[in-house]
Amino acid sequence: MLNPHKKYNLEYYMSLVEKIVNLGTHVLGIKDMAGVLKPRAATMLIGSIRKKYPDLPIHVHTHDSAGTGVASMVACAYAGADAVDTATDSMSGMTSQPSVGAVLASLEGTEYDPGLNGHNVRALDTYWAQLRLLYSPFEAGLTGPDPEVYEHEIPGGQLTNLIFQASQLGLGQQWAETKKAYEQANDLLGDIVKVTPTSKVVGDLAQFMVSNKLKYDDVINKAEELDFPGSVLEFFEGLMGQPYGGFPEPLRTKALRGRRKLDKRPGLTLEPMDLQKIKTEIRDKFGSASECDVASYAMYPKVFEDYRKFIAKYGDLSVLPTKYFLARPEIGEEFSVELEKGKVLILKLLAVGPLSEQTGSREVFYEMNGEVRQVSVEDNKAAIDNTSRPKADSSDSSQVGAPMSGVVVEVRVHEGVEVKKGDPIAVLSAMKMVRLKKHPWRLYISRANDILRKWSSAPLITATLGHCKSRRVTRLMVRISCAR
Repeated sequence: MLNPHKKYNLEYYMSLVEKIVNLGTHVLGIKDMAGVLKPRAATMLIGSIRKKYPDLPIHVHTHDSAGTGVASMVACAYAGADAVDTATDSMSGMTSQPSVGAVLASLEGTEYDPGLNGHNVRALDTYWAQLRLLYSPFEAGLTGPDPEVYEHEIPGGQLTNLIFQASQLGLGQQWAETKKAYEQANDLLGDIVKVTPTSKVVGDLAQFMVSNKLKYDDVINKAEELDFPGSVLEFFEGLMGQPYGGFPEPLRTKALRGRRKLDKRPGLTLEPMDLQKIKTEIRDKFGSASECDVASYAMYPKVFEDYRKFIAKYGDLSVLPTKYFLARPEIGEEFSVELEKGKVLILKLLAVGPLSEQTGSREVFYEMNGEVRQVSVEDNKAAIDNTSRPKADSSDSSQVGAPMSGVVVEVRVHEGVEVKKGDPIAVLSAMKMVRLKKHPWRLYISRANDILRKWSSAPLITATLGHCKSRRVTRLMVRISCAR
């Protein structure tokens, strides 16, 4: 807000607050998702709102990515905020919220002291400190504040996810480039408000740029040829609403290439959703359907289906202690699982057999209530095939390479079909990023079974397009005969 070059200035926020107040809000929530609210800006913003609306309850939320979260929340309190969000000490700091203990200490002895018992707060924190250890395998490796957040503006909740996604896409060593690309992607999209789902749009475009070695000017100059991530196209269509200041042109028009442009609330164009039909379909497919299932499927159909398939394969794992859900026990370690009241299994891991190069699984020996059992378990982390995978030859016009690693979701061509320049030939998905792979020139598909792809724990698979299955992709290559 202190940056004179940003469109989100004090005038913008005061105008937005006025609109919200006129709607009859009970509490004004201010969410600083990237943690870029500096103490001086907090004083200006909260002070201005409090002066104009003396009786309006104000609740402020921030992240501590830059390390200034405590100072900013204290400034909010002094300026008139009624509530600020903090995190228990062992879970606080960096991409989380500022420390509750630090905020309490900063306000102690002032008229803004919330009066919480510091001893009790610390006692509660001992539980969360122990719980965090269970999730240590998922730590992002952040060791301190990152003031660079004032430049790239990556939301705290997205930053750790983005680090993981970058690693999965083979961009782990290019994290600095990814952060810079995020900043450029945000500028390309028109400097948008970055919160789910728009933050994902910026992240997808940033990773797309790094994967394809694209600079800011490259995206603009090649927009009519680039296969943008699906989320970027949905944003440009207007499916996430109308951004403040409008869409960036001519980038929007070039990227959409004739697709629709919504200028009103996207919900107005949606077909009515038949929840009863969805419930029937779920029941027919999985045998049962609760109201929660219907809501889950309506919002995230693919995630819900994956979840139900997981349950069908492994059963209800919610009964497992968290530690053993996230990581295997040590050899000889004994633990108990309560299936239901009065029904407890006592388990002990005895041994893990060698990897089978034929199946990619291992025999696991364990003891259950004193009896030795054996089960075959897939080792998803094992690599049983060292075969070199061919990659698309850029000098050979009869080969089409995938722009990035991912999963083949759908193949849209088959043998004998003529494909014109710009026609989609496949849909790829990588860490929630969905992309249409379009062909850069006119061609005929002559050999539909030459799709080569690799996944982490299986031998090289060659499959025909007609019954193609999703696999993790390193290169999607279709051999073709170009139309002469």
